[in-house]
Amino acid sequence: MSQAEQPLITHLVELRTRLLRSISAILLVFIALIYFSNNIYDFVAQPLLSQLPAGTSMIATDVATPFLTPIKLTLVVSFFVAIPYLLYQAWAFIAPGLYKHERRLIMPLVVSTAVLFYSGMAFAYYVVFPLVFGFFTSTAPAGVTVATDIASYLDFVLTLFFAFGVAFEIPVATILLCWTGVTTPKSLREKRPYVIVGVFAVGMLLTPPDVFSQTLLAIPMWALWEIGLFFARFYVKKEDEEQQEQAEGGS
Repeated sequence: MSQAEQPLITHLVELRTRLLRSISAILLVFIALIYFSNNIYDFVAQPLLSQLPAGTSMIATDVATPFLTPIKLTLVVSFFVAIPYLLYQAWAFIAPGLYKHERRLIMPLVVSTAVLFYSGMAFAYYVVFPLVFGFFTSTAPAGVTVATDIASYLDFVLTLFFAFGVAFEIPVATILLCWTGVTTPKSLREKRPYVIVGVFAVGMLLTPPDVFSQTLLAIPMWALWEIGLFFARFYVKKEDEEQQEQAEGGS
């Protein structure tokens, strides 16, 4: 084996180790939560159950759905719970290839990524879900009984959880774009009017067709973008730092 191939093999072995640790962490959390799978589903279904008319409930249209649906949710929840550890494994894999000052900068990004993702999910559960399900149940035609299938409900809420979790990563995405040199804080500030229109368009797509709920999503997204824009200036490389890195690389 040539000397050029040895570092590649070493990196691949390290990547495999990190992936196996990540999968093991998810499985361990899943095993710990599997006994409470029905309770977890009851908690996630509460925003809809509280909006259903009196005397109605959710239904299961397939024979295995009452068993498989809570299991599926528990597996997804296990992934969400393990996100901090997964991010740590990603950090540990890329950290050796970073400069010292880059390692100091990227660690706050790793922590904020997890915090923002959880914040997006909490915002969806406590703010968006009551509005969405209240709107849907109140607009049902006369004579139509609202009885949502538990599997369809799970697919719907998981989509919203993921969408809002990713949407709340706007500050991290903004910082990374400036840090990698794709854009600059000055250029982003000049595009502020387009960003405002964009977040309201996204809010319109992810929420019921009313101005109130659309605004509840658009304003936090805009605020998060402004926060990311503020901190992005600390992640822009200065010319003297770039020259120093080039000198270190040449030596």
